[in-house]
Amino acid sequence: MTRTLGVRPRSRSTGYDHRVTAEVLHIGEVARRTGLSVHTLRLYEREGLLAGEVLRDEAGRRVYSAWDVEWLGNCVKFRASGMPLAAIGRLARLVREGSGNEAERLEVLREHRRRVAERIAQLQDCLDLVDGKVAAYERHLAADRTGEPW
Repeated sequence: MTRTLGVRPRSRSTGYDHRVTAEVLHIGEVARRTGLSVHTLRLYEREGLLAGEVLRDEAGRRVYSAWDVEWLGNCVKFRASGMPLAAIGRLARLVREGSGNEAERLEVLREHRRRVAERIAQLQDCLDLVDGKVAAYERHLAADRTGEPW
C-alpha cells in the first residue's frame, strides 16, 4: 500500500523526506522482511535503535517505510557481526541528529570494523586447525590405515 504521510525530514544529512510518498508497512510485514520478531522491533523502537521516528497510522498502528526496513536490515547485519545494541543506538542517534556528526559515525563504524576483523582472524585460525585435521583424516583414510592418524 502506498500513501502519503506527513511531510517531515527523515534525515537532515540528506534533506530528503523518505516518508513523503512511501510504501506503508505494518509491523508484521516488517518482521517478515527483516527476520526480526515483532517483539524485537518494539524493543528496537523503545531502545532508540531506529534511525527515525516510527510513525503511526490513524488507528495508532506502527507504520514503517522501505527506508526503515533498509535501516533494520543494517541493524540485523550489525548484530550478526557482534555490534552491541549500545553502539547501534549511538549510531542511530547520530543519524537522527543529521549532518555535522559524520566523524562520530565513522568512529563508531571503525571501532566495530576493528572488532569484526579481529574476530575474522580468530575464526581463520580455527578454520586452519579444522582444515589441517580434515586433511590428516583424508590422508589416513585414503591410505586405508587403521588407528589414530597422527
